[in-house]
Amino acid sequence: MKSLPTRVFLCAVFLTAPLLHAQSAQQAVTMHINPAATEIHWTLNGNMHTVHGTFKLKGGLITFDPTTGAAQGEILVDVQSGESGNHSRDTRMHQEILESGKYPQAIFHPEKVTGLVKSGSTETVTVDGTFTLHGKDHPMRLDTKVQVNGHDAVATTHFTVPYVEWGMKDPSNFLFRVDKTVDVDVTAKGDIQGAGGRE
Repeated sequence: MKSLPTRVFLCAVFLTAPLLHAQSAQQAVTMHINPAATEIHWTLNGNMHTVHGTFKLKGGLITFDPTTGAAQGEILVDVQSGESGNHSRDTRMHQEILESGKYPQAIFHPEKVTGLVKSGSTETVTVDGTFTLHGKDHPMRLDTKVQVNGHDAVATTHFTVPYVEWGMKDPSNFLFRVDKTVDVDVTAKGDIQGAGGRE
């Protein structure tokens, strides 16, 4: 007969095996972003005044494996929707700086998510990926707060785009000087699956 310690060990293995299997096969987390409920605001500081504007989201989907962090998907921004409330300034922005007729969209491709999201809480995750803007790819890391309530999710992030360094024209002139970087704030809302929400 097996000794008592051996039987206790085998029993423990038997009971914990299903739990270990469940943890190793966690469901992928998927967020479908709602363009109509998502806000993208940008800020450009200058020596005379600060310019504020917006862009619209065309669509977004991100899926990641909570075990490995491997991610995929696409977040698509309508560059031609960019506006600041001043027609002449916006016309110049689209024609000379963004060249939105030639580059009508900006795309972020997520590649890795570090951190977990849970229903009923707000968590901070890091999303690494590639941002395609003005026809060129750039590595980007987004520190993102994600609030989940059931299947409803709100993700907020802030990042800076060094647009001149990335090959776009500096709009400054002799009198009016602006920063060579633009700040972007995003509040994305959508539906999330696999984050411990109600199924």
